[in-house]
Order: sequence, then structure tokens, then C-alpha cells
Amino acid sequence: MVIDKTLLEKLQRLASLELSEKEQETAKENLSEIVNFIENINKLDLEGIPASFNPLDTKLPMRDDTPHNNPKIAQSILKNAPLSEDNFFIVPKIIE
Repeated sequence: MVIDKTLLEKLQRLASLELSEKEQETAKENLSEIVNFIENINKLDLEGIPASFNPLDTKLPMRDDTPHNNPKIAQSILKNAPLSEDNFFIVPKIIE
């Protein structure tokens, strides 16, 4: 599908947009590229994939959520801070 000037003007009117000539050319190119990409998706063979397929239904392997305390990590992060004291960042007061 090609986005022509008539279709772009209709889209501009529906979206309440005002585009310059240069912006219109860029928008036509970008919209044509998007529509062509969607047309490629329509060519996919989806036979055998149920309409209700949801990749979020799969179960992920779980691991134990155990805390680890490594003071070297905090020290390495704090050495990049402009000001720090007792393993905390010091920031200027912004509310009085």
C-alpha cells in the first residue's frame, strides 16, 4: 500500500495535525514503511497457532531469591559519587 497525498491529508485532518511539505514527505515515507512491514506480517503462516496463544502463559524456571551482601559493590558505586559518607550518597537539600 502506498501512502499518497490524498490519504496523508485525510490522516492529518483526522489527527488534527499540520505538517509542512518536508514533514509530509517524511511522514509519507515513514507511514509507507510501517504499512509494508504490517503487510509482511500478514504473509506469515499462522496455521496451527491458536488465536488465543499467549507467550505469557509459559512458566519460567524459578530460582531461590536469596539476598547477598557484598560491601565491595557499594564501595565501588560510592567512589563515583561526588559526595558520600558512611555508605550513603550525600545530596544537596532541595526543599527547605
